Amino acid sequence: MAFEGLSSRLQEITRKLKGKARISEDDLKEVLREVKLALLEADVNYKIVKEFVKVIEEKALGQDVLKSLTPGQQVVKIVKDELIALLGGEESKINFTPNPPTVIMLVGLQGSGKTTTAGKLANIIRKQGKKPLLVACDVYRPAAIKQLEVVGKQLSIPVYTNENTKDVSLIAKQAVSVAISKLNDVIIIDTAGRLQIDEALMQELKDLKSNVKPHEILLVVDSMTGQDAVNVADTFNTEIGIDGIVLTKLDGDTRGGAALSVKKITGRPIKFAATGEKLSDIEVFHPERMASRILGMGDVLSIIEKAEETFDMEEAAKLEKKLKKQNFDLDDYLAQLRQMKKMGSFSSILKMIPGMNKLKDIEVDEKEFVRIEAIICSMTKEERANPKLLNGSRRLRISKGSGTTVEQINKFMKSFEMTQKMMKEMTSNKGMMRKMMKNMNMDDLKDFQNLK
Repeated sequence: MAFEGLSSRLQEITRKLKGKARISEDDLKEVLREVKLALLEADVNYKIVKEFVKVIEEKALGQDVLKSLTPGQQVVKIVKDELIALLGGEESKINFTPNPPTVIMLVGLQGSGKTTTAGKLANIIRKQGKKPLLVACDVYRPAAIKQLEVVGKQLSIPVYTNENTKDVSLIAKQAVSVAISKLNDVIIIDTAGRLQIDEALMQELKDLKSNVKPHEILLVVDSMTGQDAVNVADTFNTEIGIDGIVLTKLDGDTRGGAALSVKKITGRPIKFAATGEKLSDIEVFHPERMASRILGMGDVLSIIEKAEETFDMEEAAKLEKKLKKQNFDLDDYLAQLRQMKKMGSFSSILKMIPGMNKLKDIEVDEKEFVRIEAIICSMTKEERANPKLLNGSRRLRISKGSGTTVEQINKFMKSFEMTQKMMKEMTSNKGMMRKMMKNMNMDDLKDFQNLK
């Protein structure tokens, strides 16, 4: 998980700070030493770490924070503010031209994930009401063109190719003409990469830039390569000039050094972060939200946005009616489970909820949700509508059909009954959510996701 090591270290530091009524200069120096070590272990550039810690110290001492009534909280705020600044300050959007088509050129080394990122970007841009066209300009890597065509087909987004020439500038120019005739207002060019930076790669990209004049050049960087990613970003920016960065494989980068260094080194913003293998696993990079996640403060806005993107409003309206009638059954449960799966992994969602990072003993196994789906799908329509029908013989039949045990079915039904009860209480009592959270039984919550 992204920033896992750094996040746990910084959260521990901020917890210690918040609990202190008074902080001395020696206390502050000790805290800053721990912050410094946490950042260095996360593979953040040493010069950046040194400057980061220095700024926090100057602000904490210069603003007379240590003599204030809540010094710990104010130091935490300074750390958060500087972390936000390090990550870019504020969201940086794609600059769409008022005279379409907007041309976006993706550059980067081979293996950074450019082709998949091209599809992901096209998908997220389409949700903004645009009509994108993907362009295959990687004419060297075997099957690169075919890969982009497969991605385009999966997303129902057109792909322009020309396998009769190796002239990428010609291909890109032809694509612009096609986009104009087909009313595509965004063109995303997938370019070739190399295993390492070389003169031939840079010259081809420079020629493509001068011939097509893209409105945005986005560097696709594999965040798992750590400081190498930062060096690559710096070289591409110096040689070609980039407008922004897309970090890929951020879900697999437990340290996060690249994300925390690349903006400062290049001066170019991180615009998107790819957080998984699915074509929907990409999000706009929000420095403030990312800083909140790292410090364990949650990211409710991102949860809401994910829900708005994935949840079917008609289904939500139907569910609301059923809840008012207190008629929440297993079909509704299954529908909501499938909607949640579209939002991403349950673990990633939990980490965005303020305070949930403290529940370290709760481990979410995504396979359990597959098992729950199998259990419900092995029931008859009548059983899903009326779970009270599930006697011993029926549960034995369901266990055989779903590849589970009767014990696992019993545990799931217990958690479902708890959910039903919660739904009824929420719809019948005002302010029930607050009361429910206050009295929530952690053992029940563990049973809810632990069917092993």
